[in-house]
Formats: sequence, C-alpha cells, structure tokens
Amino acid sequence: MNFKYVDIHSHLQMSEYDSDREAVLMRMKEAGVATIVVGVDYETSLQAVEMAERNENIYACVGLHPKDNLTEVFDVEAYRKLVQNPKVVAIGECGLDFFRLEGNSGKVEEIKAQQKKLFIQQIELAIETDKPLMLHCRDAYREVLDILIPYKKQVGDKIRGNVHFFAGDVATAREFIELGFTVSFTGVVTFARNYDEVIRSIPLESILSETDAPFVAPAPYRGKRNEPAYVVEVVKKLAEIRSEDPEKVRTQLLENVRRVFGI
Repeated sequence: MNFKYVDIHSHLQMSEYDSDREAVLMRMKEAGVATIVVGVDYETSLQAVEMAERNENIYACVGLHPKDNLTEVFDVEAYRKLVQNPKVVAIGECGLDFFRLEGNSGKVEEIKAQQKKLFIQQIELAIETDKPLMLHCRDAYREVLDILIPYKKQVGDKIRGNVHFFAGDVATAREFIELGFTVSFTGVVTFARNYDEVIRSIPLESILSETDAPFVAPAPYRGKRNEPAYVVEVVKKLAEIRSEDPEKVRTQLLENVRRVFGI
C-alpha cells in the first residue's frame, strides 16, 4: 500500500476535471491519497472502472443514484459485469433521497416507491457479489434502516458498507453501526460544527473520510472545486474534533478502509 489517506467517495470522472484531471491525479499521488471513484449511473460507473484500471491509487464503486432512476432503468446484468472487475470495491452510490420531492406534485409516493425498488435491486446485487454498499441517504435515514434491517437478519455480514456524507444524529449513526456500517464525513466538518457531537460520540473504528469531490471543499479551500488530495484536511479536522493524535486517527481510518472495502 503506497498511500497514507483514502478518500472513500469522489467523482473524478465528472466534467469539472476534464481540463486538468492529470494534474489532480498528480496532486493525489504527491499527498499520498487513494480514492474510490463513485458512479451515479451506468456511464459514470463504467468511467470509474476505467479510471481505476489506469491508476493504481484509484478504486471504483458502481451503481445507480436514487435521483437518477427516472432517467435510467437499472440493468442488473450490465452492473453485474462491471462488478467482476477486481478494482470494483463497492455497490453504489445507492439508497434513498427524499430531499425536495414536494415539487413533484402528486408523484411523491410513486417516486419513493421507485427509489425503494431500485435500492432493493442494488442491495441484492451486493449480497450476490459479496460487496459492501456505498449508501446515499438524504432525508430518509429511517426508511433506509427499515429496508436494511430485515436483510441483515437474513444474510448477516453480507449486508455491510458505509453511509456516505453522513448528516444524521448520534442515535442514527449507532443504528447503522449496529448493522455493520461505517459513516463517512466530508470537508463540511472543517467549517460546520453540527457534526462534532456525532464525530466525538461514535467509535473511531466506525468513521471514514471522504471529499465527495468536486463538491464541498474543506477549509482552507472552501468555495473552490474540491479534489481527493484535500481529504488530508478532513482527517486532520476529525482528529481535532475528537482531541486525538492525528497520526493515530490517520492510521485507524486506513485500517477501517481495509476492513470495509478490502483495499
């Protein structure tokens, strides 16, 4: 392993990097950072796999985002083929996103039902292929848990993974941890204090670091395009919030990534 940090959730295949992607990759290497490039649909999942094949410090996560299920039908066979690539370490990002559904007048329940069906398809693919889930959960933590809990009872440790961009409370974090999930935090923790209680209250073994690049750059880069190298700032801040030695936090987060994603 030739990296010191892992950004477990980025979107380096997005067009925001088209003009200088190689420079971004070089800064990652110089900072000792690896990343999991996450798909939101089939095209971006395929791009993630291709990037992972070309770069030693990039891994891929393939899946269909809940907000993209209106424009793409989930082709389980196509995703199953992608998962066969050894650089694919997870299924997702998948889950439920009930944020701002009110604008879809009269269709809210229909959209929720479609999202749940898609989520279940990806859970079953993860169980079949023995891969962890990369969960996207917005305004729907209870609903996601209610779907996962029966599967956990049926298949045990085959249900596992990480809750990306966690923004819930301590009790919710603990429910996910009980199910065998970690929770990850982004650069938002460097400037917003409403994550501190959760970060302090849960075991370090249950925490991962991410950028969600190109979004939500951490201080001191706030307002700029984010990139995986900036995950170093997230890890530093997690250590500061927990009042723990930064090197201890860094090494434990690496161990957590190995355990969850097999990297």
